[in-house]
Amino acid sequence: MKLAIMQPYFFPYIGYFQAICEVDKYILYGNVTFIKKGRLNRNQIVLKNGDILQILVPLIHKSSNILISDVQIDNHLEWKKKLLKTIYMNYKGSVSFDEVFQLLEDILQTEYNFLFDLNSQSIISIARFLDIQTEITCDNSKYFSLEKSLISSELGTFDELPDLMEIQSIKKVARILQMCKIENSNIYINAIGGQNLYDKEEFAQNGIDLKFLKSNEFMYKQFNNKFISKLSIIDVLMHNGKEGTKKLLKEYTLI
Repeated sequence: MKLAIMQPYFFPYIGYFQAICEVDKYILYGNVTFIKKGRLNRNQIVLKNGDILQILVPLIHKSSNILISDVQIDNHLEWKKKLLKTIYMNYKGSVSFDEVFQLLEDILQTEYNFLFDLNSQSIISIARFLDIQTEITCDNSKYFSLEKSLISSELGTFDELPDLMEIQSIKKVARILQMCKIENSNIYINAIGGQNLYDKEEFAQNGIDLKFLKSNEFMYKQFNNKFISKLSIIDVLMHNGKEGTKKLLKEYTLI
């Protein structure tokens, strides 16, 4: 069984959805600490004049000491209205504006108090819009006790480890390995950036085939502007539509 595990990002880039396509089960995981200035509450789109614009969800208490699942949205601000207006102004006239804008309105019409819920449900909604049949779960309940057991006698105690970076690295690897065992997965798919963190041999020793997904280079027309890659899935959908995006979902390589 092919498995992938990732924090739910805010309208992530197409590589995120390529990974969902590749696996049998995709776990949206929020039981890890929130990272400031990451893609959890922000992403990028391109304006009609070709400039890059950062879109974001305003948060309450943006602390790195809080779990992703506990991060709250500041709904006192009219961020959804502003976001939809920005998307409307800059993507009106794109190939699939009407269909995609309706999808985004449907996603954002729900009042979410927690970032994890907003991101998870938006990812699931877009995946279903693209006819992706992968099982996607945001239920982390059976992994709640996992974090406490990560630094076990097999890994050594905190005092026996040389520094915080090594502790965190060991915890990340141990978390993935244990979740693969819980899910009876023998193949684990990770984004290409994980090559610096995860070792194929270590996974193989645990009976798991580790593969990295790398998005192929491709271009599409962004009005008459110079092409900018790795933007939010919003940009891909607006300029390629449902069927065009489904074709681009196949543009990746497993390493």
